[in-house]
Amino acid sequence: MKTIATYFFIAFNLLSVSASYAQNARFEKLDNGVIIYFSNHETNSTRALQLVVVDKKIIHVIKSPELPLVADTSLMILKNSSKTQFFVTNTNDEVTLSTAELKATVSLETGLVTFEDSAGIRLLREDNNVKNFKPTVIDAGQSWQVQQSFITPEDEAFYGLGQHQQGLMNYKGNIITLLQNNTEVAIPFLVSNKNYGILWDNYSITTFGDGRSYEPLNHLRLFDANENAGSLSATYVLKMDSSKIITKRNEDSIAYDYLSDLKNFPASFELGKGMVMWNGFIQSPYSGLHKFSFRYGGYIKAWLNDSLCLNEWRQCWNPEMTIIPFVMEAGRKYHIKLEWIPDGGESYISCNWLRPANDEEKRHFMLRSESADNVGYYLVYGEKTDDIISGYRQLTGKAPIVPIWALGFWQSRERYKTQQEVISTLKEFRKRQIPIDNIVLDWQYWEPDQWGSQQFDSSRFPDPFGMIDSLHHLYHSHMMVSVWPKFYKGIANYDLMNNKGFLLTRNIEENRKDWLGYVSTFYDAFNPEAAKVFWSLVYNNLYRKGVDAFWMDAPEPDIHSNLNIEQRKELMFPNALGSATKYFNAYPLVNAKAVYEGQRSVAPNKRIFTLTRSAYAGSQRYAAAVWSGDIGSRWHDMKNQISAGVNFSMSGIPYWTMDAGGFAVEHRYENAKGDDLQEWKELMTRWYQFGAFCPLFRVHGQFPYREIFNVSSPGEDAYESMLYYDQLRYRLLPYIYSMAAKSYLDDYTIMRGLIMDFPNDKNVIDINDEYLFGNSFLINPVYERDAVSRKVYLPSGDGWYNLYDGKYFEGGQNINAPAPYMRMPVFVKEGSIIPFGPALQYTGEKKADTISLFIYTGKNASFILYEDDGTTYNYEKGKYATITFNYNEAGKELTIQNRQGNFQGMLQKRIFNIYWIKKDKPLELKFDKKYDKEIVYKGQKLSIRMN
Repeated sequence: MKTIATYFFIAFNLLSVSASYAQNARFEKLDNGVIIYFSNHETNSTRALQLVVVDKKIIHVIKSPELPLVADTSLMILKNSSKTQFFVTNTNDEVTLSTAELKATVSLETGLVTFEDSAGIRLLREDNNVKNFKPTVIDAGQSWQVQQSFITPEDEAFYGLGQHQQGLMNYKGNIITLLQNNTEVAIPFLVSNKNYGILWDNYSITTFGDGRSYEPLNHLRLFDANENAGSLSATYVLKMDSSKIITKRNEDSIAYDYLSDLKNFPASFELGKGMVMWNGFIQSPYSGLHKFSFRYGGYIKAWLNDSLCLNEWRQCWNPEMTIIPFVMEAGRKYHIKLEWIPDGGESYISCNWLRPANDEEKRHFMLRSESADNVGYYLVYGEKTDDIISGYRQLTGKAPIVPIWALGFWQSRERYKTQQEVISTLKEFRKRQIPIDNIVLDWQYWEPDQWGSQQFDSSRFPDPFGMIDSLHHLYHSHMMVSVWPKFYKGIANYDLMNNKGFLLTRNIEENRKDWLGYVSTFYDAFNPEAAKVFWSLVYNNLYRKGVDAFWMDAPEPDIHSNLNIEQRKELMFPNALGSATKYFNAYPLVNAKAVYEGQRSVAPNKRIFTLTRSAYAGSQRYAAAVWSGDIGSRWHDMKNQISAGVNFSMSGIPYWTMDAGGFAVEHRYENAKGDDLQEWKELMTRWYQFGAFCPLFRVHGQFPYREIFNVSSPGEDAYESMLYYDQLRYRLLPYIYSMAAKSYLDDYTIMRGLIMDFPNDKNVIDINDEYLFGNSFLINPVYERDAVSRKVYLPSGDGWYNLYDGKYFEGGQNINAPAPYMRMPVFVKEGSIIPFGPALQYTGEKKADTISLFIYTGKNASFILYEDDGTTYNYEKGKYATITFNYNEAGKELTIQNRQGNFQGMLQKRIFNIYWIKKDKPLELKFDKKYDKEIVYKGQKLSIRMN
């Protein structure tokens, strides 16, 4: 029977056009929202504003500078068929659209939108300090630069926005550019600690911030070493003998960012042989906190006011940006000195600055994009961050459960050169009983001049099918293979794609050669037919040989490295969607779609898994995981991965990993001896400890080789620690796999910012070196050499147990946590139930017929153990099982509920060994210790009281 409310809703939506003539604005009620037309408007302002109800917690805002309003084509958003009930009310001054949980009010005078929750608490309000539209000309013709400004209270914090390498957790007061690049991933989804998120529906290069931009150094007042105004003193010397001066000159900027800038160095200066020193003084017209951005490859040292503020290294061919805050007083001179050693033939260096924010800028933030037809964004409301991320996935797609083997350990290197190297590596792992599930074959497995052939070089890989078959059946491992969207000119696959018009041809026309000396280009992934042909090549040449998963490298797209941004756009134009500017950031999304849809078409029930170097909003629905690119192998690089991974995870894509150990190394590590060798072992050990508590556990990098047995030897601390964490990872599979399932079923996030679980603890807002792994483990990577302890903040509201010895600590305090060489500080939240499985050599070795349940008492606790077949999509049809555990602190009782669901191959009986950890009874984490209680479980409810 239809309710009265249903009839009211139907009648409401049949109402004809209503109007309000205040300020010459009128509105229409639509089936899915409301549209407002502004006839008394300024040039380049909003002509039409539409509010679309997606869900009771999600409202889509569209603003158009022209009539009629036509929504942009969206690549990230799934079609929505929701029939959410809503109401529209109006006065002479405003129109309000309300759902059961969210209210959006539009001022008919200003066109600004204000969002409130159902209790009337303001979530977000647009600001009118900038116009939304600015006409521009792009590669495909006329367009609009678009922006939207919002008011922000002083205590607001921002997270998400993809993956960035500046060590920032909270983006408030910072400028973040969303631009796909090696190590930088653009995801236009912003999460606020004020119970909302914004999904910015745009694909062009976008800036988040308060309206400020980094400026060239010469926008400060510069003085050379002799205090003559106008420039800094630049001295070019030989690297091997700095007393031998090549040349001196004054420079008013340091701007050698891209290949095209390298010609601006002195003609007599060779990057591979020299070094540069800049010296002088800077003076600002502003007082307050300035920020200096240094983008560099090679070695850099920077002094501000004679204090060393930067001393780092980065591989020359993939520069990194570091932000240095520095307080300056208007009109005062400050000494600045830079020392730069290029460390390679193509090295980059630049320095820019950001002035202090004024009071007006501090009160708002904005999103600004290079190109769109409209301003479009989704306001997602949630009482918790998990709710907000759930809204993001409702819009852009679920994250499928990865095959269980992907949660085991992966070994990779750059690169295994032969079939024998692959097999012998796996054989060594098995011989030494080091757990592993996946080996990765990086680039150049093809013949040298056949990039894009998708074919193994038969001289080095004589029997690919036999190799992969033996990995599967003899060594119980999986194989992931690197697949690029790249084709060398003249190979058969190039001709096939080119003859169909499926290639981006500009790089060919420019005759640019890659690192190996060949001319190449990428396919047009925006073309659905090109994507199908690309998959057919992958299918016929790799998938049919038994390859389990694909490593989608360089999908930014990195058609030619270190070109400036305008040149990168040129290489992407024309494409099937028309504009490179408008769709600049979307290539990794459609590239992942090509493989996902292709593989699902030929093997619809085999779980797909891809690893990609870049992503965009929606990539998670294509089973895409992301790694953090070609990072450097230094301690600060390791630290920066913490906030990079956490913010990426809070951007809505749950599977993230990194090159544990870093990708590129300094020369001193390549054949390290003495102290360098000891540092390398320690760095690898600490990174390995960190990697074991990431959503995906993966080791990769250039020489030296990263296999445990190539880093260290049995009996050494490094070897034993890495082995310990590898084994612990496999013990934790019941916990980790349950988190993976929760990410699909409940839109959960595995790698969690502290703000997600402790929103009321103001101390966690800016913490960038801790995170939660699931909601029970507090992870604290050690990123300083020779550390034997590190500062750890234990969030308030809960107590914490040291994982290793069970010692209890009250929350809400900083402690100096023990961090001996072989252990990383890990704490378990009181009120946690942790299921540890059996020791394994690979995920499929045996079922978890015996599980050790560690109950961390002090508060009520619950855990849902999830299980399925681990490899198929049958879980989408409900073929899985869950067992819920509840611990009641008052009654000191654990209840194991009736098992729910079933699947083929499910264990009918298992043993649970119970371990009670109490504040006054520390318990060491050892699985050979006598348990407190053994329980035989056959699927029926059981209760166990603590002794």
